[in-house]
Amino acid sequence: MTSQSPSSAPPATVILSPHFDDAALSLAGLIPALPSPVCVVTVHGGAPAPGHEISWWDRTCGFSSAGEAHLARLAEDARACALLGVDHVVLNHPDGPYGDGGALHEIDTYLSDLPAETRVLVPLGTNQPDHAKVRDRALLILDKLGRPLPLVYADLPYTGHTARWAAPDVEVSLAQDRDFGLSYQEIVSRYRTRPAYERVLTDQEWARKRAAVLAYASQLAPLAVDHGALLARGGPLRAERVWSLTEPAPLDDPGPPETAPATEAGA
Repeated sequence: MTSQSPSSAPPATVILSPHFDDAALSLAGLIPALPSPVCVVTVHGGAPAPGHEISWWDRTCGFSSAGEAHLARLAEDARACALLGVDHVVLNHPDGPYGDGGALHEIDTYLSDLPAETRVLVPLGTNQPDHAKVRDRALLILDKLGRPLPLVYADLPYTGHTARWAAPDVEVSLAQDRDFGLSYQEIVSRYRTRPAYERVLTDQEWARKRAAVLAYASQLAPLAVDHGALLARGGPLRAERVWSLTEPAPLDDPGPPETAPATEAGA
């Protein structure tokens, strides 16, 4: 575990970012509204083993070796976090193609050392197995620690491709979407959800987000191939969404609807 820019104060909010760039892509507009200090924890931030064959993704991004890609990504992540004004911790799990497929044990240690009142945000896990693995490990460890359930953020650009992404009732679309809604459907089968934060970014918030995303320059061209107009003002990054979780209600108590209006004050 490496602290790149530790604050003197313990974090009030921790964002578990599966890879370099996920926190910026998903939450850069919302971060100023989160309780501070905010710390972004990059889970798959470890160095590949020396001599490891380069992944197809890193080769597509223009790198000659896995080690070169890792060093460049560390520098990009540090720049983005500095622009966002957040602390930055990097865990030593290598990225998926370079890892051993084992449990993400450094999440256990990191979460165990946090103050009990720290709010944790985890990815929804849309269309990305590494994201779902981070989510499920955090849920498991927080439960073992007796801590509150985390907030769950829509991981962009994946979730942002669902129909009516910026609409207040996007949960209705996610509940029916067989391409980009399966992780949301899985979560609501396990927990009751309620929007905690919902943002359609203002021009000022968009400019802040764009600057942070541009810090990850090495990945932007391949991301655009996969996700189209990634940086378009009306593209999949234009809105951000976070849900709170509660344990499932008894079958005879349906509770409030899942699409209840968000209240950001102290959310």
